[in-house]
Amino acid sequence: MRMFNKRGSKLKLYFVIFVFIIYTFPSMASAHPYSASFTTIQFLENETRFEFSIDALSIIELQEDIDTNENNVLEMNEIEDDQDHLVEFLTHTVILDKNNEQQEPEVLDIKIVKKENKDFLTISLTYPAYQPGDTITINDGLYFNDTDTNYVNLLTATYTGGSSQAALQGDNRSWTILLSEDQQEQQAGDETIPDKDSDETGETTEPKPTKTSSSWLSFFKLGMSHILTGYDHLLFLFALLLRKQTFRQYAMIITSFTIAHSITLSLAVLGILDLPSRFVESFIALSIIYVAVENIVKKDVNHRWALTFVFGLIHGLGFANILQEMNLQKSHLASALVSFNIGIEVVQLVIVLLLLPILAYMHKLAVSQKLIKYGSMAIILLGAYWLFERLFL
Repeated sequence: MRMFNKRGSKLKLYFVIFVFIIYTFPSMASAHPYSASFTTIQFLENETRFEFSIDALSIIELQEDIDTNENNVLEMNEIEDDQDHLVEFLTHTVILDKNNEQQEPEVLDIKIVKKENKDFLTISLTYPAYQPGDTITINDGLYFNDTDTNYVNLLTATYTGGSSQAALQGDNRSWTILLSEDQQEQQAGDETIPDKDSDETGETTEPKPTKTSSSWLSFFKLGMSHILTGYDHLLFLFALLLRKQTFRQYAMIITSFTIAHSITLSLAVLGILDLPSRFVESFIALSIIYVAVENIVKKDVNHRWALTFVFGLIHGLGFANILQEMNLQKSHLASALVSFNIGIEVVQLVIVLLLLPILAYMHKLAVSQKLIKYGSMAIILLGAYWLFERLFL
């Protein structure tokens, strides 16, 4: 009877560990459950062009009645059936103000486009042209009352001679440009100073910026959010650290992973390296499975840093996806890339520092080998689910 109670206690402990892993790294959702939109605004002489794209799953979530056949796929016939309501919702939630007055756009087109194997709803609009002295503000109210949202709006604005980028997220959902007589541009999180061009009659023409810069803080936060919602990257990191190793070995793993993914993240965003998204995401899932299997069958993991470097190169391409979608201008690329990467590293380091004491305690337990075994089995199941999803769904 005593032996039975002892075994029962162990089984309960294994079950708790398994449930913890399942709920910490959700398996029933995509490994990148990121709600993202992309806004492009062009200030032209005769009009202001505005294009807004958002992932189709977010539209289905925000407009519950639009998916009439309930197949969790947004289709053109569903958009056409509810187009007026959908356009009104989008244009009154993602708002362009001119001198504190909401502007009503003209709809040019609304369609579904595919980006990196995901469907996006794209709406193209035109607004009146701006004039010197106008203050133009974009306010994004999507998911604004949802405190748990990871939604981000990646904005690119272009004007004569320059451009500006920003990541609108959390409480920072406004972007403002002031086209004053001295053409001083003020942007939330940015510092951009355009010149004033005047002809001989003294009439002011379109601004020509002499200096532009990305909002480093917004991209820093974007990097933090991206790694926190990248459950596959976090699970890979957890699998690497699960086996008992020395502090030096742990440090080499983290350093190796950081260097590797920083290299390919930079190459991908710079447009030097580009691999199909399906291949990258599938390989990431495969890397999780491989490391977890190694945890079970391999006796010695002393040189895991080398394996980490190889897999880290692929993980870097996964990190790059969201920045690639923005088509960042060269003048903003360096600061945005560095800020984004630092955001990733800060979160990664904090997670590791919190995780290592817990793992050190676990390794002292008599049942540590079984915990590693069953924990790795759970990781294999999650990795296999993602691999199947990315290859065949």
